[in-house]
Amino acid sequence: MPSLRFHVTSSMSPSEVMGVLTNFGPSRVEQWPSIDAEHFHVHERGETWAEVTEGNGKSSERARYEWDPSRNTVTVTTRDSTPFGPGGWNFHLTPTEQGTRVDVRLERHPRSFGAKLMSPIIPLAGSVFRKSFKEPLKTM
Repeated sequence: MPSLRFHVTSSMSPSEVMGVLTNFGPSRVEQWPSIDAEHFHVHERGETWAEVTEGNGKSSERARYEWDPSRNTVTVTTRDSTPFGPGGWNFHLTPTEQGTRVDVRLERHPRSFGAKLMSPIIPLAGSVFRKSFKEPLKTM
């Protein structure tokens, strides 16, 4: 089960970061360069959860987002993804003098042969994922 842990520092407050992570309106595709409108669909949404499919022509995932503003956490349970299969993301937001420290954990459970072949790159992809948060979360 490949996993990756890293953190980024955002100039935004924890509530602003939470807002970006849990914005499932049309502006999500503008905030997140890795998501395009063709591959973004909100299936269901509640007060502190959403079931979505999001991604782009290269990769996409169906996931359930759950968030707890009182604990500054966002948990994403990936039901399935192309190319890596199920898994998930965990985000923990900690206020700092500069804004917010965002601790990120990514985990995948590859099922297919192709996913199992590609999964060893996940622990090595920290810089790629950090870069993907730069614009949306205004990281330093």
